[in-house]
Amino acid sequence: MKERLVVAGKVENMVTRKNPIFDTATTLGKIFGFLGVSAICGVLVAGLLVPAAAVSGSAASGSIEFFDTLPAELQVDPPSQSTRILAADGSLIANLYEENRTKVALDQISPFMKEAIIAVEDSRFYVHGGVDTTGILRAMVSTARGNKQGASTITQQYVNNVLNANLAAEGNTDDIKLNGVNKGVGDKLREMKLAIALEKEFSKEQILEGYLNIVFFNRDAYGIEAASKLFFSTTAKDLTLPQAALLAGLVNSPSAFDPVTNPENAKQRRDLVLGLMLDQRKITQADHDAAVATPVEPKVTPSRQGCAYATTAPYFCDYVLHLLLNNPAYGADPKEREQKILRGGLTITTTLDVNAQNVAQAESDAAAGVNPDNWGASIVSVQPNTGKILNMAQNTSFLPTEGKFNQSQNFNVDKLDKDGNDLNGLGGFQPGSTMKPFTFAEWLNEGKSMNTNINAAVRKYPQNFPWKNTCPEPTVGWYDARIPDSFDLQNSDDVHYRNMTVLYGLMNSINTATFASAAQVDLCGIQKIVDAVGIHGGLPSGDDPHPPVKMTTLANLIGSTQTAPLTMASAFATFANDGKYCEPIAITSVTDQTGAQLPAQATSCRDAVKPEVARGVAYAMQEVLNAGSGSLIQPRLSTKTNFPVAAKTGTNDTNGSTWVVGYTTGVATAAWFGDPLGDQLRFGRNLTINGKRYESIDGYMIAGPMFSKYMAQVAPAYGTNPFPAPPTNMVNGTPARTTPSTQATAPATAPAPQPSAPGNSEKKN
Repeated sequence: MKERLVVAGKVENMVTRKNPIFDTATTLGKIFGFLGVSAICGVLVAGLLVPAAAVSGSAASGSIEFFDTLPAELQVDPPSQSTRILAADGSLIANLYEENRTKVALDQISPFMKEAIIAVEDSRFYVHGGVDTTGILRAMVSTARGNKQGASTITQQYVNNVLNANLAAEGNTDDIKLNGVNKGVGDKLREMKLAIALEKEFSKEQILEGYLNIVFFNRDAYGIEAASKLFFSTTAKDLTLPQAALLAGLVNSPSAFDPVTNPENAKQRRDLVLGLMLDQRKITQADHDAAVATPVEPKVTPSRQGCAYATTAPYFCDYVLHLLLNNPAYGADPKEREQKILRGGLTITTTLDVNAQNVAQAESDAAAGVNPDNWGASIVSVQPNTGKILNMAQNTSFLPTEGKFNQSQNFNVDKLDKDGNDLNGLGGFQPGSTMKPFTFAEWLNEGKSMNTNINAAVRKYPQNFPWKNTCPEPTVGWYDARIPDSFDLQNSDDVHYRNMTVLYGLMNSINTATFASAAQVDLCGIQKIVDAVGIHGGLPSGDDPHPPVKMTTLANLIGSTQTAPLTMASAFATFANDGKYCEPIAITSVTDQTGAQLPAQATSCRDAVKPEVARGVAYAMQEVLNAGSGSLIQPRLSTKTNFPVAAKTGTNDTNGSTWVVGYTTGVATAAWFGDPLGDQLRFGRNLTINGKRYESIDGYMIAGPMFSKYMAQVAPAYGTNPFPAPPTNMVNGTPARTTPSTQATAPATAPAPQPSAPGNSEKKN
């Protein structure tokens, strides 16, 4: 194709020099132009009608030979079409396109539109064989008289549009040819030959359908369906006579005849089309008069494309788009994948539950209210037995909006995917005490009872403490005030440095209880559980886009490494799913414009935790809400009725990252509130949020109500059955209900972290 275009360019350069013979601005040039086109018409007629063997004379045979050397095949690929991202129920989330186009069949286009476009663009459409020699001669005579008139048939225009669409799809936009701008004689000859060949291969109806689906109406409307929606908020099938006439007239000059910016020009052009339709007996006089009397009143539906203009869940939409752009199955490189998505007319069905998304969005928006200080809030949920992401919400505006917290990055996901490709994620936050259940899980995994007493009065864990660690990585960190720049392990109050059960320690999020438990298990066992449930760092480290959260680094026992909310929700979903971890997925199917299936995501689960361990953790984390650090945030269906929920609160040591992560049997959710932009440096203390003053914020205070209100509205739709009971010996009988922790009503402030001591940073509940 490139070689042919170069040849065409040479022809054009030869004929556009200002020689008076070829300059159509002169009378002599007009005469020769007329004769030249007459000769072209002769060549075309000869090429169409007369076999070369029957032609006598070297001139005639030479003309036919020249005509025969022109390309005669047109690659008619499907034109660029809009891609749609859909929610699980089939509702639209967003349109993505380079050219806004939705293909429709000819029988789905108003008869008025078909008649109008033929009347104004090619009245002899059903008579000629692709090139209208009568029309060419008529146009030449008119041009010679000083009245420029086009002669391209609909078939030729279709050819030109197809050629340009193919060039655009290949990224060769510089080679695109526009009528009257950069198209020479060679280009016109090629276009004519291709038009003739096209008419031999396709029916008139197929050509007309192709033309109406490819032609340009507006920068936001390619093809008749998109134009109908843009200008009249209707479909191509339902266009009225005056609407169809206006759109047919628009094709000649989409800018000059735009009914929004140039309504008077548009009316004049529309009425001209109506007059032609009347002259050609396509409409009656009464129809004509009524249409002419109709005012030009466009009813515009703005064509907004991209995830920024999503009808819901713009950050989830953006996440889905990045998943596809990162998938080699959609192209060899990012540019090719982008072309596939923006021009391929894909239908992408996702896992998004619109109701869950709406509830999550409302709760995350309400968390900080007007929010002049730009505190962040997010909620993300997954279905435990499938990994399907049900919602992904945050309290920010994807598009810059005055008075809003503007943020294009996604609070809920990693910065990069596992292969190092961009996900546009913020990379997560310090999870604090939401990491404690994994030490508890290893305690149960080693056959210990959750009602075993431990000494939570121990606060010193010196450098030579005999931790059990069968992993090759060394144990890192210490808590010992005798070492310069270090301190003893601390709780958030002074009343829990004492003996207690392991269960009570988890229920009330006691740091010293977690360490006393960890001191009696293999740190490598904790590591294996954390790895098995998919927990990893949300920010790249060196060459590793998903670095492990090293549980042999003591600070990570109480949540020091940044992890994404989606990661935490999926990890906790493992306990809801009887110990099976399911990779989070967002895309259930992708089809192209032909209906062919393209690669999507499928549920992928693995055994991660023993079922009895998962049941034991669920038992304990129900007690967190029943009588522990989350006792004030138990989700309720009403003021009197609740349902089984397991959850854990979490707060980092600066109070700048607060969490509740929990689950029912049917849905697992991570709710987060904190400082998303301060790199964990802004302290969540002595501040006013949403009109309420806080000495310090903890997980149950703002993230907690977000979680509770969301789960009360969404969880029942996914099942709130009782959790399976753990083995009796794991519990050693149901313990007496412990006294609720005072942490939930009077949280104490912990000291600032001391980064100079490796791993020596205290985390909150």
